[in-house]
Amino acid sequence: MPETARLDEATVAERLARLDEATVAERLARLDLLLEQLEGAPGPMTGAAIEAVQVLAAVYGEALARVMDGAHPHLVERMVGDELIGHLLVLHGIHPEPPERRAERAVAGLRPSVRERGGDVELMGVDEGVARVRLAAKGCGSSTTELESAVREAVLTLAPELSGVERAPGAEGRPSTFVPLEALTLRTAPVGDRS
Repeated sequence: MPETARLDEATVAERLARLDEATVAERLARLDLLLEQLEGAPGPMTGAAIEAVQVLAAVYGEALARVMDGAHPHLVERMVGDELIGHLLVLHGIHPEPPERRAERAVAGLRPSVRERGGDVELMGVDEGVARVRLAAKGCGSSTTELESAVREAVLTLAPELSGVERAPGAEGRPSTFVPLEALTLRTAPVGDRS
């Protein structure tokens, strides 16, 4: 067999290989970093480079929309179930399921493990881009915090266009909200420096 035929087969095999989730996450993080660097770069070509990325993304989004339009329902279901493809469908505004349904799927997926621990979780609804979740948990505050974090991560993984997840009022009638990560990282001024 000629050397070029072997190279072509190797190239084809390499292109058919799929990236694992860790590699996809790594490449997405790298892409974010490169786009940040590009946006901060001085010079007349910065705008053109950013526009080129935006146009390329729009064209790929249109291609993905066409695939979705012509896909068999089983294939659509499979694509929707893939986290990376699901995010791309949301990004391009072509996800076939509304965020409320995806948030419900996320909560329903967690419910069995929460119930095993003596608790319960239920999506109360989505209002103004915020999922409201009723959460009943047994145990110490740290286990409740871990559970809230797991619920938030699951919901926002399937419905990333939502702006947040809040804990709905419990039986005691007091609302308890999830604390946004930004609130934990804000620095406050010392007491003497406040005005």
